[in-house]
Amino acid sequence: MDATVKLESLRQLMSENRIDAYIIPSTDPHQCEYVPEHWMARAWITGFSGSAGVAVVTPQFAGLWTDSRYFIQAKEELKNSGFQLVELKIPHTPEYIDWLAENLPPCSRVAIPGEMVSVANKRLLEKSFLSKKIQLETTYDLLSPIWHDRPLLPKWPIFVHQQQFHGRSRIEKIAELRAEMQSKDCEKHLLASLDDIAWLLNLRGKDIEFNPVFIAYVLVSIDEVVVFIDQEKIDDQLRNVLELDGICFKGYEELISVLRSIPSGQRLLYAPDKLAYSIYAQFPESLNLLEAPNPTTYMKAVKNESELSNWRETMKTDGVAMVRFLKWLDEKIGKIKITELSASDQLLEYRRQGKGFVSESFTTISAYRAHAAMAHYHPTEKTDVELQANGLYLLDSGGQYLGGTTDITRTICLGTPNAQEKKDYTLALKGTIGLSMLHFPDGTRGYHIDAIARQALWMNHLNFGHGTGHGVGFFLSVHEGPHAIGQGAASQLDIKLVENMIITIEPAFYREGQHGIRTENMVCVKEAAKNEYGTFLCFETLTLCPIDLSLIEWPLMTEAEKQWLTEYHQKVYRELSPLLTAEESLWLQAKI
Repeated sequence: MDATVKLESLRQLMSENRIDAYIIPSTDPHQCEYVPEHWMARAWITGFSGSAGVAVVTPQFAGLWTDSRYFIQAKEELKNSGFQLVELKIPHTPEYIDWLAENLPPCSRVAIPGEMVSVANKRLLEKSFLSKKIQLETTYDLLSPIWHDRPLLPKWPIFVHQQQFHGRSRIEKIAELRAEMQSKDCEKHLLASLDDIAWLLNLRGKDIEFNPVFIAYVLVSIDEVVVFIDQEKIDDQLRNVLELDGICFKGYEELISVLRSIPSGQRLLYAPDKLAYSIYAQFPESLNLLEAPNPTTYMKAVKNESELSNWRETMKTDGVAMVRFLKWLDEKIGKIKITELSASDQLLEYRRQGKGFVSESFTTISAYRAHAAMAHYHPTEKTDVELQANGLYLLDSGGQYLGGTTDITRTICLGTPNAQEKKDYTLALKGTIGLSMLHFPDGTRGYHIDAIARQALWMNHLNFGHGTGHGVGFFLSVHEGPHAIGQGAASQLDIKLVENMIITIEPAFYREGQHGIRTENMVCVKEAAKNEYGTFLCFETLTLCPIDLSLIEWPLMTEAEKQWLTEYHQKVYRELSPLLTAEESLWLQAKI
């Protein structure tokens, strides 16, 4: 169906149902960042393929709100769709709500599908609309009647993530969760977030591309655990194993009837930002509800020694793949045809050779010259360009391994850099190094230290528009909360960094139409010292891959930054050279 026909069909249904504005988020009933094709409603109606954004349709206006990572991409993909880009000033802020509150007449009717809005966001909408008496409806699904070729929900089988990798049995994890429930006087806990469910049960799936999770709900009681899932995904052998651990199964669609049967007065814990309002609306009034973050979200954010040990080995495996790719690119550029897509494919082939590799952890950002100025660009058959022996090439990629998830970005010079490229690269790199060297007191939050990553850029009146770092799951989501480093409101980032959390450090800089620059490493929070002034923490860099030295404007670097870089490259060589061929080791040695 043509994009403008989709929009006109939606507006016709809005008119028939007296809806003045229709909101289409990017999420699904489990409030996932990445969603199965069945729930990619915003992408289907707008044509915009980025992972973040909210569409709003009124009789006279259709807009897509997204952040600076996607501005250039969105402008291109929204052409002839009937939608126009509305640029978010700050990522992940609900500015579309303010727009609706300001532009709609009093007593208007706004609709949003109840399964695509969390309890917390539904309340935020209602609060924002209160002064103008705008009515919010959550029972209208206006897309299904016009989405004739909508994909079905996936039916991939689930599988066990073995304890040799994660180090803790599901029985131990469930016992810890129950202890948290009892401390809050809760008899029940409803889990809707898929990464929490996969972590708790030590199970994985592939219902969402790049994310080893499966679609399900889990209801934890003091004496049982019920998994609501399409039971075709569970074979008899796995069912028997899980039932021995006290886990039983019901159909995915049976959740509502079970919730309605919970005895009166029982206390149920749920996370209002992780649960769809359509589920919340079915809670019996007799339930005693407790709203709080899922305890599992914090539990899985602090890694155990088994996870960290496996992760360090995985970093070596991933580092070997990266070195082999960089060597291949260095030796083949200008001699054979290499495009953004073929380069990405070559890296994937090297990763596939690594022990425990399962899939990529996100769509690779393989971006040459101006394409790299689009922070989340990824090549398609339509946009693919050939890499030449000049200019900058940005490669942001990662792998899902049984022993951990990786996320790495390197900016590579394919020829002789000019002065602008070197300065921009160095200023961004100083942010990566500065934050990597930082020691900070216990209790520090991510927003407390974000400025360290931006200082060199700010001193030159430059900046970048996305976050500086995000948590990473263990063979789970490449973006994992609750911790982050960024400029968001303190209330959004009010999670202190604690020992054994994994986070990325990825300052960047983008010149539209010219280049994009980012150097990203994964780090682990570790204790640095403890004295009469308190406990101090630091970052252990986990990523093992050379950083392009040819792009550095050395007079801009401090002696401490130079020393960090030298020691980092010594570690890269020490850890990777035993796993490389003699030829590969010589190449690596020459580059550092």
